[in-house]
Amino acid sequence: MEKVVLSILLALLLGFVLLFVGLFLGVSLYMGREKVSPFECGFDPMGSSRVPFSLRFFLLAVIFVVFDVEIVLLFPVVMVMGSSWMWFKSYLALLVFLVLLFIGVVHEWREGSLEWEM
Repeated sequence: MEKVVLSILLALLLGFVLLFVGLFLGVSLYMGREKVSPFECGFDPMGSSRVPFSLRFFLLAVIFVVFDVEIVLLFPVVMVMGSSWMWFKSYLALLVFLVLLFIGVVHEWREGSLEWEM
């Protein structure tokens, strides 16, 4: 029991020490013109460093990530289904998951989030 408490205290102490060392070393006192200007290979900036970003592209990327994670969640289910003695519950859970995934795709399609151009 003592070893567990000592390990937890040591981990907390190490975490706080690293946090404060990072905060102390990360402070920059010099904020001149060159420090705050965008760097473009030694040349003066051609335009604004704030490029307008397409919100539709961002939403499409988020939708891709969400559905990609959901597809990755299918792999363990498929691997377990062959060796599971509760095959009916596995098939039922897979069916519910796929139906919810399909409903999400249909919703995004009808909303127009999958359309690239307006």
